[in-house]
Amino acid sequence: MVRQPAVLGRARGRFSSRLHDERTASWLGVWLAVAFGTAFVTGLISHFMQHPPDWLRWPSRPVNLYRVTQGLHVIGGLATIPLLLAKLWTVYPRLLQWPPVRSARHATERGLVFLLVAGALFQLVTGLLNIAYWYAFPFPFTVAHYWTAYVVVGALLVHIANEWSKVRRTVMKRPEDGIDRRGFLFTVAAASAAVALTTAGETFSPLARLAVLAPRRVGTGPAGVPVNTTALAAGVSATARDGGWRLTVTGRVGRELSFTLAELRALPQHTERLPISCVEGWSAGATWTGVRLRDLLRMAGAADDARVRVESLQRGGPYRKSWVDPPHWKDPLTLLALDLNGAPLDLDHGSPCRLIAPNRPGVLQTKWLNAVVIA
Repeated sequence: MVRQPAVLGRARGRFSSRLHDERTASWLGVWLAVAFGTAFVTGLISHFMQHPPDWLRWPSRPVNLYRVTQGLHVIGGLATIPLLLAKLWTVYPRLLQWPPVRSARHATERGLVFLLVAGALFQLVTGLLNIAYWYAFPFPFTVAHYWTAYVVVGALLVHIANEWSKVRRTVMKRPEDGIDRRGFLFTVAAASAAVALTTAGETFSPLARLAVLAPRRVGTGPAGVPVNTTALAAGVSATARDGGWRLTVTGRVGRELSFTLAELRALPQHTERLPISCVEGWSAGATWTGVRLRDLLRMAGAADDARVRVESLQRGGPYRKSWVDPPHWKDPLTLLALDLNGAPLDLDHGSPCRLIAPNRPGVLQTKWLNAVVIA
């Protein structure tokens, strides 16, 4: 009798668990496909809200659309981490099979699997670092995250096409012995649910006390609203406190306007309840008081189809300026806010004046305004 090599015997020992089977891998694959599909759609919404093409005009209603989609994107992405780790553990015997390539077709399939695994890990790791504000990579996160998403989804669709018959066969059939498998899948699902539960409080206030993994918590920060970029970090501490500050309304209009803070406060004031919703997934509802943007633009004679650019006292940065399209500036909820939760704006929240509008990413709710330009 020929004895098997010791290395081969040890390898078989490592791969002997009944959980390294097609049915377990198929169920985890189905869950991951749903998770990554949801992340891809909500990620596109976030990207095109922040960087809309010229032909796209996002609506201002529903007010909480971005709050929901971005919260789902980030919280769902975090909950996907246990699923992906479990999937990789289940299929690693196939990933480490020898020889690694048996034919040209097999090489292509394994190349796509490599793209899928590497891309999925890249998205989840860099996404986790991004919400923790730890930029330990030399490339722009938003650009890399956006384009890698297409690679992952493309490889995922091809992988689903290749594995669909196997998934349908294994998922739909009645298992003969599934006690271990059910326990394993339940544990994985519970881990994902625990991650979601301990993160969701950053945007869903009833769970705020459980949000131990959230980078931002509802109720923290000046006036009970979290802050991402402080006035000190933006370099506007002195200019925002300058007693000579004025807000100008200029552009292709018949009348140019200029307001001191006292003059803005003398205009009709409106109070609205709106969320501040950030790309990192956290959001917080707040009560804002200020002047309707549309009122100032009407005073300046802006056309109904005008695009408006709001500019900050910041000297640099990709979000020093932002565009406000007609659906938003015409909305009565869009304010040039002066007060937050019943008190004058804190410096870190954009004092003396900031934009707050419905269904708009937090990075576009420009702070420390000093100019409104009508294009």
